[in-house]
Amino acid sequence: MIQVLDKKFVPLVNEAEIQREIKRVATEIKRDLGDKNPLFIGVLNGVFMFAADLMKEIDFPCEITFVKCSSYAGLISTGGVKTLIGIDRDLSDRHVVILEDIVDTGLTMKNMISILEQAHPASVRIATCTFKPDSLQCELHLDYVGLNVPSKFLVGYGLDYNGHGRNYRDIYVLAE
Repeated sequence: MIQVLDKKFVPLVNEAEIQREIKRVATEIKRDLGDKNPLFIGVLNGVFMFAADLMKEIDFPCEITFVKCSSYAGLISTGGVKTLIGIDRDLSDRHVVILEDIVDTGLTMKNMISILEQAHPASVRIATCTFKPDSLQCELHLDYVGLNVPSKFLVGYGLDYNGHGRNYRDIYVLAE
């Protein structure tokens, strides 16, 4: 058990399982895009661990950049998406892979896709470390999913509670 601010969390997924799933996702991406020099776009802040570990497994030409979006306040998704730092690359005819730490409502991804499509990429795919299928509120296709997780509040491996708890190697769930 760990404590993050005023909340207690218990282990859900250990580091070894996370790394195993990242290797699988990297293999799938290579199969689909290994000859296409994709541009990976990581959604900060939470994606930093997933993006770093995934890039260590990518052994073909590619680029990576980052954007910063936010849709959470405390424990709850606000439903709104606020883009804080935009895209600084030409996306025309590029194969783009959005990297996300977690997809729950899907609203952030829906917003990102609509923004990216205006730049005329060759394709847009989504790779997420974790996915809460029971929390999805819109139609959304996820191309690469590391782990399906319950619709509970999580911290660790980039996931946070009010900015804290991102640094843990494992993923923890809010204690009941």
